[in-house]
Formats: sequence, C-alpha cells, structure tokens
Amino acid sequence: MVVRLQNTVRDYAWGSRTAIPELIGMEPDGRPQAEMWMGAHESAPSVLPSGESLFDLVSADAEGVLGKETAAAFEGRFPFLAKILAAEQPLSIQAHPSREQAVDGFARDEAAGIPRDAGDRNYKDSWPKPEILIALGPFDALVGFRPVAASVALLEALGVLDELRELLLQGRLQEAFTTFMSTDRDAIRPLVAALGSACRAYEGAEFALETESLTRLCDEFPDDPGVLAALLLNRVRLERFDAVYLPAGNVHAYLHGTGFEVMANSDNVLRGGLTRKHVDVPELVSVVDFEPLASPVLLGTEIAPGVTAYETGCDYFTVRRVDLADGDLEVAAEGPRIVACVDGSATVSADGTEKPVALSAGQSAFLRGPEGPCTLRGSGTAFVVSAR
Repeated sequence: MVVRLQNTVRDYAWGSRTAIPELIGMEPDGRPQAEMWMGAHESAPSVLPSGESLFDLVSADAEGVLGKETAAAFEGRFPFLAKILAAEQPLSIQAHPSREQAVDGFARDEAAGIPRDAGDRNYKDSWPKPEILIALGPFDALVGFRPVAASVALLEALGVLDELRELLLQGRLQEAFTTFMSTDRDAIRPLVAALGSACRAYEGAEFALETESLTRLCDEFPDDPGVLAALLLNRVRLERFDAVYLPAGNVHAYLHGTGFEVMANSDNVLRGGLTRKHVDVPELVSVVDFEPLASPVLLGTEIAPGVTAYETGCDYFTVRRVDLADGDLEVAAEGPRIVACVDGSATVSADGTEKPVALSAGQSAFLRGPEGPCTLRGSGTAFVVSAR
C-alpha cells in the first residue's frame, strides 16, 4: 500500500512566511509557516486519504502497519518524524537527551505531577530525539562546541568578555557555558551590548560569518545569555543537500534557512536561551556533551546511481536522497517509510501497488512496513525515510 499523506503545518513565530508556500506552490497567507510534519506524532499526525490519522492507524495495528520487527523494536510506536523546516528567525539554543536520560527525566516529571502539555515540563515522553537536518538551500546554524582554541581566538579578535576567555584558557568549557547561561538577564544586558559593539566594529575576514550572526543575535536578544553561548558553538553555513547530524547532547540552534529534518518520534527539547519559552539550564547542562566538535557538517554518500545515503548510525531512522531523471530508481529501504518530494515531481510505487502515487514538491507518501522496495520515477528530488 502506498498512500499520499495530508500533513499539518505548524505556525511557530520563528517560521518563514514564504518558504513553505513557495515550496508547495501556494500563495503565502501572511502567517509564519515554520514546520510541515510528516509522520505519526500524536500532536500533529499525518492524515490518510480515508480520513484516519497515521497515529490512529499505528495504534490500532502496530504490527500490520510497522511490520513485526519494527513494532517490537519501538514499542509499537512509529519510530521517526520527518519535517520541512523553514526558519526566518533563530530557534532556541537547545539539546536533546539520550534514551536513558529521557526515561529518567520523564519518570521524574510524571512523579512530580506536571501535566504533559505544561509549558514548564522538560520531558514530554521517554524517547531520545536524535535528528538530522539536510539543507534545501543555504542554511545557517550553530552546531556543537567549537574547538576551545577557536573560541579563544574569536574572543581575542573581538577584545571582549575576558572572564569567558580566561575560563576557556583554563580548559573549563563546561564551567564557562554553565556560568554564562545561568547569569540573570539584567547582568547579561551590558555584556551583550559590549559584544554587539565589538562585532559591528570588527573588520577582519576570519570571523566574518560569526560576527554577522552575533550582531543579529545581540540586536534581537539583548538580555539573553544564549547570545554568549553562541560564541562557543560552531557557526556553519550549509549549502544545498549538506547536512548536520545532532545526536544526544549536541547543543545547537538553527538560525535561518529551509531544510528537510528527520528525528526520532519525540518532543523532548531542553532549552537554554534565544527563546521566551521554558528554560532549565541545570537540566540542559545535565544532558550536554561538552566534547568539541571539529567537523559538524555531514555529506551524503552515493550508494547507487541517483541514491545518496546520509550515514548517521542512528537506530531510529535512515535517510536516503533520490535524485530522479529518466527511468525508475528502486530504493531497498525496510520498515515503514515516508517518501517526501522536495523538488520537481515523483511517482511512488511498491510491489502490489494498484496505482503509483504522484507527488509534487512538498507532498509525501506513506508505505507500510511489510511492503517491499519502493520504486520512484520522475524528475526532481525526493527523500526516502525508513526505519532501516
């Protein structure tokens, strides 16, 4: 069975007003359109042509929909969530827990009686949330801690925040991050103002990308400690189809751009700054991996003509990019699958499919876990997301 999905667009304030409408060929309605969700997350599940949600379909027959092995491995839960993400404004500085941390945190929040939909709840479920973002055009982000020497060089070039520089020189990255993230907003304001002035005065080339982003953050978040944390993180600019993979503990913030995002089917986010949402710095610090990340950008690997895999080692999803020209391309993915067209058009079929499902940009299709390999035809680009 291959069926087209009807997906929900989330209108978070940081979203672009034009990127998703342009992708799907519709007129903007003036509202921010931040994320288009494709999957079976209970808060915004995709809907089948029958009118039934994918979440309800899985809940009623997990083995029949996911396949016996996938249902057993993931407790009868759909393993992943795919999204089109379009950021006009920066997202929060955040990290996600490991499986063990999520189980523990969820149990603590349950024992404390915090409603699962409460704004101040840290753990919405007991799953981790590893994720990959694949750029659909130029995409700016902060990803993982920079090598300490690079952060020291940036601070010295700007001539600011001597206390932060001294902590880094002493090898105390965790203390530096925790200290500045925990500083109250009144004390942060003059530090951010000084940093903004230094960035605007900077005329060099080495840190042009960093100072461009920091200037904007200083202007938009004048009393937010997350601005200082940005000094410690890798500033990356992804080109089309470049990716970043964010395992548990990776501190990150998306800044601007449109991408295809896949994650474990979880809503666990621990925030530390660049947001007015709930922030819990001690809990964030408890899950953070403070090992510097020297090479944050992930490139795909061609595994067959027209088929590129993004190798992450993640247990919850596998992502393959399919670049279509003439002829059929078979993708031997296994388990439940979502096929998302992001450019041009594609038709999707599988063994026994009565009629191929046609997709245009921004549309997606679902294949049950027991289905065999899927075949794509068309002209454009699609992503095939599977359990393995």
